[in-house]
Amino acid sequence: MNRKQAIKKMAAGTATVFALPEIAQAMTTLSPELKNNINHSVCQWCYDDVPLEKLCEAAKSMGIKSIDLLNSKQWATASKYGLTCAMAYANDWGLKKGFSDTSLHDQLLKDYSANIPKAADAGLKNVICFSGNANGLSYAKGLENCAKGLDPVLKVAAKYSMTVSMELLNSKVDHIDYQCDHTEWGVELCEKLGSPNFKLLYDIYHMQIMEGDVIATIQKHIKYISHFHTGGVPGRNEIDESQELYYPAIMQAIVNTGFKGFVAQEFIPKRPDKLASLKQAVGICDV
Repeated sequence: MNRKQAIKKMAAGTATVFALPEIAQAMTTLSPELKNNINHSVCQWCYDDVPLEKLCEAAKSMGIKSIDLLNSKQWATASKYGLTCAMAYANDWGLKKGFSDTSLHDQLLKDYSANIPKAADAGLKNVICFSGNANGLSYAKGLENCAKGLDPVLKVAAKYSMTVSMELLNSKVDHIDYQCDHTEWGVELCEKLGSPNFKLLYDIYHMQIMEGDVIATIQKHIKYISHFHTGGVPGRNEIDESQELYYPAIMQAIVNTGFKGFVAQEFIPKRPDKLASLKQAVGICDV
């Protein structure tokens, strides 16, 4: 299931929220004056039924600085509103095909070699990549294959001061058989490659499902993390008290590490007013 398919399959509805004091305050007293300890972004795919121009306009009004997961044809729209794309696409194959499959390495190199310079010209700093599905590969063999395929890509990335970030996804609920499904595996890949141009996109939702221990893991491995995504667990909906994670504490832990990258909202709004849910999430995460 890709991101576009996921949003179509989520049931619509409303959630009754019994707010703890900090989040209750965020819901009712949001200010356009953010604290600037967190660089806020939002993933476009979660708002597929909202025109990109409208999403950019709304994001700008909330103090969001970026729209995540845009392709090269969309970067100019974000820029028009003074926004960046903090995590950009350089390939359009989705999540199942990736660097674990050696038969795809030549085409992946072509795609990243073509799109990394475009991203650099647009002033972007990060492009996303995926391991793809394991398809029977062991963790060790998948790691070896990913390192082999990424090595020439990272040479291109270094030339343009670009970071290539592999997303950690859960293989338990949403992306069955995805190879890069544990932080330690991703860290081992970072260490094997030994390049400052390769890091991890730590998706809090996905890693809570796979391994939990979110704050301690972030603190331990922050030097390998370039970017964060959010989402409520279970269900990948709003990040308030309707789910099990306490995002203010997670965000404070991220800030305390000295992290200067972006945190992007990647939950699928369950309430009818999706942009109100986004504004609430920004307030919750603005520690």
